[in-house]
Amino acid sequence: MDFGLSQEQNMIVDTVRNFVEKEIYPHEQQVENLGYVPSEIADDIKAKVLEMGFYAPNFPTDIGGGGLSHLDFALLERELGRGSMALTHFWGRPQNILMACEGAQRERYLIPAVKGARMDALAMTEADAGSDVRGMKTYAKKDGGDWVINGSKHFISGASHADFFIIFVASGEDETPKGVKKRITCFLVDRGTKGFAISPGYDSLSHRGYDNMILTFDDCRLPQEQVLGAVDGGFDVMNSWLYATRITVATMCVGRARRVFDYALNYAATRQQFGQNIGKFQGVGFKLADMISEIDAADWLTLAAAWRLDHGLPANREIASAKLYASEMLARITDEAIQIHGGMGLMRDLPLERFWRDARVERIWDGTSEIQRHIISRDLLRRLGG
Repeated sequence: MDFGLSQEQNMIVDTVRNFVEKEIYPHEQQVENLGYVPSEIADDIKAKVLEMGFYAPNFPTDIGGGGLSHLDFALLERELGRGSMALTHFWGRPQNILMACEGAQRERYLIPAVKGARMDALAMTEADAGSDVRGMKTYAKKDGGDWVINGSKHFISGASHADFFIIFVASGEDETPKGVKKRITCFLVDRGTKGFAISPGYDSLSHRGYDNMILTFDDCRLPQEQVLGAVDGGFDVMNSWLYATRITVATMCVGRARRVFDYALNYAATRQQFGQNIGKFQGVGFKLADMISEIDAADWLTLAAAWRLDHGLPANREIASAKLYASEMLARITDEAIQIHGGMGLMRDLPLERFWRDARVERIWDGTSEIQRHIISRDLLRRLGG
């Protein structure tokens, strides 16, 4: 692995960081106070990203995307991680799973998503099915040439702005030695489809303005052409496109941790106590040393996982390690930054209490820390026949 960044990669980092500082930071407190992103701000961010040619950077150039490698995209996401997720959401990064579109689906969903004409949202989680994807109860049954869907999805991010949804539902069952195993199928569902409703979700303490919504299907009828991938092939679609999204969580955690660290470092260098800067006291200076070491470790762990994907190497364990370590690292960094600031760190005058709250969800979504540990340990034991 080459530990140096190319001129083009440095350009990506500088461009995205400058954009986040100039176009995202100034709106963060307003979104925090309102609890949503005003449409004029969302439209402005999206328009500027499209003008720069950075929209859909994770898609191939032959369909209008940016054509970034996994490593390049990780660098971009790392810089976006410095800003509010509610706002950086409009730096469009459609779900790569749309590459599974075929025929008319490409013109109806894939190309418009890449060009910024339509926004997507991914829906898997249910009230009783989070980590246990096969535990989902939302069900699709064949009726003539159509499919009829009933059930609901919870905690669906980006749903308030989405024009269409990528949903995973149970579509059959198989008897196995370990019991009944549900088959899963992926569907594309347009906003406004009869029998499909979108309602406000829960009031989350993390990432205010980045809404979670509830999707309800009540005899929602979909034609066969709305199936993404093969019938009962939902897990194949997931495994082909979705598992690398954990890198996004890891990289954004690293970016946010670096922003938090900058606050702590600058405060330690200027805050005076007992006649000297507090950074000169070992109790604070050693915290800074530990913090930057953990951030750098998470950074390289994450970039190494992306590099493995670019080189066609197995990366499932490495991606799980990156997501696990980076998300837990962010929790420690935000906590220590508040400790360094003392009581002021908990005041809303500074964004540290927001970073602290936002950090909590990173250990839950896109696979909990416990799930990541399961993936890692299973990979290690399988090599020894365990």
